[in-house]
Amino acid sequence: MVLRGLALTLATWAIGALLLRATLVPAHQCPDYDPDAFEASAQASVAWIERSLQPDGRYVYEYNAATDSYPDDYNEVRHAGVTMSLYQYAAESGDTGPIETADIALQRMIDISFEHGDWLAIQNPENRTVKLGSTSLALAGLALRRHATGDDQYDELMRRYGRFILEMQRPDGSFLNYWLPNTGAPDPTVTSKYATGEAFWALALMHNLFPGEGWDVPAIAVADYLALHRDEVEQFEFPPWADQWAAYGLSEMRTWPISDVQADYARSLAERFGFLIRVESQRSDALLVEEIHGGPTRAAGHGTWVEGLTSLYRLAAVDDRLADIRSDLRDRIDCGAGMLVDRQVTSDAAATYDDPSVAEGAWFSNNVTRMDDQQHALSGLIRAAVIARKELE
Repeated sequence: MVLRGLALTLATWAIGALLLRATLVPAHQCPDYDPDAFEASAQASVAWIERSLQPDGRYVYEYNAATDSYPDDYNEVRHAGVTMSLYQYAAESGDTGPIETADIALQRMIDISFEHGDWLAIQNPENRTVKLGSTSLALAGLALRRHATGDDQYDELMRRYGRFILEMQRPDGSFLNYWLPNTGAPDPTVTSKYATGEAFWALALMHNLFPGEGWDVPAIAVADYLALHRDEVEQFEFPPWADQWAAYGLSEMRTWPISDVQADYARSLAERFGFLIRVESQRSDALLVEEIHGGPTRAAGHGTWVEGLTSLYRLAAVDDRLADIRSDLRDRIDCGAGMLVDRQVTSDAAATYDDPSVAEGAWFSNNVTRMDDQQHALSGLIRAAVIARKELE
């Protein structure tokens, strides 16, 4: 009887330990998809963005499936980012079809641009603010459009947007976030954890398109600021901050080449993005797991990790200082992209929504999808598809 009781106790403990491990340290789950699945998911996201374009050149900003409603809100930085993602898809895939939609959204940005001296910048038509991020992403989008089409009609516009970015840069390589039309100068008190990396990427793209014009000097200055000082100066906890825009910029610099300090920064970013994907792969909708670890991250965040990893993979592919992390980067890219495929609303699932047209191809978090969910997932997925397909060749 004693032995039987002891066996029962040990069995109970063992089952309890397994349940505890499954709850506290859930298994690492990575879906297995091929490049075609990544590209098909990206195409569904493109289709969502194309359907969401409004007559005034804006996109559907947000949809709440629980209330079947469209909140009255908009964000010009995200508008520029979504437009950029369409040009990026065209440049990566060779399919220039989405450029028609992107060009309509681009014209809206041109129409609301603010002119000062020899530069232009996008101005919010509602509150008249002039932010660095929207102009930086518009410029990045134009650079990708040029890569996709070879069309040089917007070259001077790109230079004028680029000169605004230079106007916002400080001597240490960092950037201010707002230009104040009423003072005719940048606001010296406000920076942005997003806009600095966005500006960096735009400047690096400009140098690669127009070598010899001097865009590399400010790009290198901001790369050094990001690598050496940003996390401390801007007081980010748990450095490095997971900045996919910085990863984009470093990837554009891969043939310059980057410095040892910048390579170390790239490695630290790869570790951070890889960690985030690893943690995400352990999340689920299971009640106890979600209660302890939180539910799945919205696509607007998750997609940025795949963007960052794909950028760093392209850097590592040609930089032997990062050769030892190439395989790990590939694994994390496939894992992150696979989770995005799994979480996207399919056409069959969309039929259960009040408005299937705005559900299909989208990613929802707490019953809400926002246009940048589709943007960041699209960017990560199409780049993951290109990398995975190249590996198979």
